[in-house]
Amino acid sequence: MLTARQIHKYYGNLWVLKGVDMEVNKGEIVSIVGPSGSGKSTLLHILGTLDEPGKGETILHGRKINELKGRNLAAFRNRHIGFVFQFHHLLPEFTALENVCIPGWIAGVKRSQVEERAAGLLNTLGVGHRMENKPNALSGGEQQRVAVARALINNPDIVFADEPTGNLDSANARELHQLFFDLRQRFQQTFLIVTHNEELAQMSDRILHMRDGRII
Repeated sequence: MLTARQIHKYYGNLWVLKGVDMEVNKGEIVSIVGPSGSGKSTLLHILGTLDEPGKGETILHGRKINELKGRNLAAFRNRHIGFVFQFHHLLPEFTALENVCIPGWIAGVKRSQVEERAAGLLNTLGVGHRMENKPNALSGGEQQRVAVARALINNPDIVFADEPTGNLDSANARELHQLFFDLRQRFQQTFLIVTHNEELAQMSDRILHMRDGRII
């Protein structure tokens, strides 16, 4: 599903990523762990097309995404990639249902079709009864489930999750990680997760350890 070859990243004289090679298979749940400053989030952002590598290439679902620019890159990201962040980034003026629908509307999918899928996802994730509520009326765990539904709305090839449980208590964190496995079982969804939580990482199919810009 995803192949990265010799990914390097520089910020001025700072060498952040030092030739990272990795692969993720379809339906796999892979965690990246390592100390702060090891390059985990930088790598995730490059793989997710939110940043560009200094050198190297990324191939997602057979497409060299480094070759895509501007609107073509944005359209590819919208249709093939989902994101879940530590801070859910829900838009406060919209309901939970509307927040989930937004990527589908951007993709140009028929409004009724997007809303039907969004409602189905929210029900699957256990927050269907909260779909008409705005984010400030939801708990932290509920907000993150809405964010997961938003990540899944366009049937992405892969979901990148950057510290998705960082703002949750231990019980909600375990529930969210178990939810990823339930989604893999139900939809064959692929996940690449950056986390500091070794206990939760141990639930993954594979763990990639990073240190000083390299996978060790």
